[in-house]
Amino acid sequence: MKKTNKKASKKKALLLVLVCVLVMCSALLGISIWENQQNFVGEQPTEDVTVENTDGVEYKLNENIETVLVMGLDKFSEDVDSSSYDNDQQADFLMLFVLDNQNKTCKAIHINRDTMVKMNVLGVAGKEIGTTTQQIALAHTYGNGQNVSCRNTAKAVSNLLDGINVTHYVSVTMDAVPVFNDLVGGVTVEVLDDFTGIDDTLVKGETVTLMGDKALTYVRNRYGLEDSTNKNRMIRQKQYIEELYRITREKAENDENFVLSAWKALSQYTVSDCYEQDLLQIYEKVSGYEYLGTVSIEGKSIVGESFMEFYPDEVKLEELVLEMFYVPEE
Repeated sequence: MKKTNKKASKKKALLLVLVCVLVMCSALLGISIWENQQNFVGEQPTEDVTVENTDGVEYKLNENIETVLVMGLDKFSEDVDSSSYDNDQQADFLMLFVLDNQNKTCKAIHINRDTMVKMNVLGVAGKEIGTTTQQIALAHTYGNGQNVSCRNTAKAVSNLLDGINVTHYVSVTMDAVPVFNDLVGGVTVEVLDDFTGIDDTLVKGETVTLMGDKALTYVRNRYGLEDSTNKNRMIRQKQYIEELYRITREKAENDENFVLSAWKALSQYTVSDCYEQDLLQIYEKVSGYEYLGTVSIEGKSIVGESFMEFYPDEVKLEELVLEMFYVPEE
């Protein structure tokens, strides 16, 4: 019995670590549905809904699809007061993982934090008092900076994707990035931007092993760079994601104590609607799924009245939703 429990604990820890890696710019996992209807955070279309593409082919919602939204927040954990609804914590990193349970595959949609989208405005105690159109990163500023804010962000993502349900969510504060980065021994990348004046050791074109706060600088900074758009930063995040995930898998496979120590170090930085037993079921379910990569929503960035604004190409977005969440009618 002790041997079985130890094995289960290891599996739990491995999944928890991988979820954390996802949140702070890492890679693959899907999430299953266990909650009942009132816990859904999106307005999922019914299975009877059909859409038609430009060629006249009808599609229906793929009932085998489940999703998880991962959010990297722009504040440190010590700056968050969960008892207050005066919250300025933005979701700077947004990625939606799409799990196909029939084909046993997982894809990811990297969402530009500047994407302009309709979202709910929340008042005292998280009550909806209206709507507004803003950068999607700001959806997290409504609520208490914890689960209420995560749910509001998930609803904004659902609005962006024409009502597709966000099944589960995980968020992490940015101070987890250097913690986990150093646990894996650093992440080696070819520097894609000139960080002169921000960190002179990050020279464009050179290969550098990122350690400590240098990792956070590389995946977070955009202002002060030659190209300060979030689109360019997303390219760096994707690069970092792929290498961090590769190293994490190696560490987990070669060191049986790594996953446990990593989860202990990271758990204080995360917020999720998933319980531990749910995560164990997820691990059992998706450990053999094939990861098919990450896509970004196409569109254009413009300078708004105060900040950058990203507007998706509506035609391309519709095609993406159709491809990721629908199947042809038989």
